[in-house]
Amino acid sequence: MLALVSKFILKILGWSIINEVSLPNKAIIIAAPHTSNWDFLIARCYTYAIKLKANYLLKSELFYPILGSLIKMNGGIPVYRDNKNKLVDQVVDRFNEEENFILAMSPEGTRKKVDKWKTGFYYIALNANIPVCLVKIDYKTKEIGFFNSINLQGDFKKEMQFIEDQYKNHQGKILANYNPKIF
Repeated sequence: MLALVSKFILKILGWSIINEVSLPNKAIIIAAPHTSNWDFLIARCYTYAIKLKANYLLKSELFYPILGSLIKMNGGIPVYRDNKNKLVDQVVDRFNEEENFILAMSPEGTRKKVDKWKTGFYYIALNANIPVCLVKIDYKTKEIGFFNSINLQGDFKKEMQFIEDQYKNHQGKILANYNPKIF
């Protein structure tokens, strides 16, 4: 039912889903550009529409009673940003402990324009030995979906350049908030 409702919402908003793929049991999904609060709604409808159970990281301030329980049921994992908590190591441990675990992230880390992307997704995928699957949220074409993936080998510059090249032609909702230069 949730898949049908989500497909309907995407259709009403004019979005089309591209490249429905089957993922491995463990992967990091990065979605970009992330320039608006609408991106989360579009992305969640997408995951429901393709019946993908994806977890995501969210600032801990949103995990207050009732709402926090709903967020956790929806796949949200709280991030406590006020202390050094070795988040990369914690997420790698989770990948190592779970048989099936998909983590969706927006490496820009915020909806505002950033000088460079956060690199935690890279180190999580590298240390957990899982692929990074690329999803575009392209407001120009109104397309969302998987369009490539990469298995990291540890050549940071080369692999980040590959990812940057993959996203350079996609357009966020708020053009001024997207920097396609990621490192």
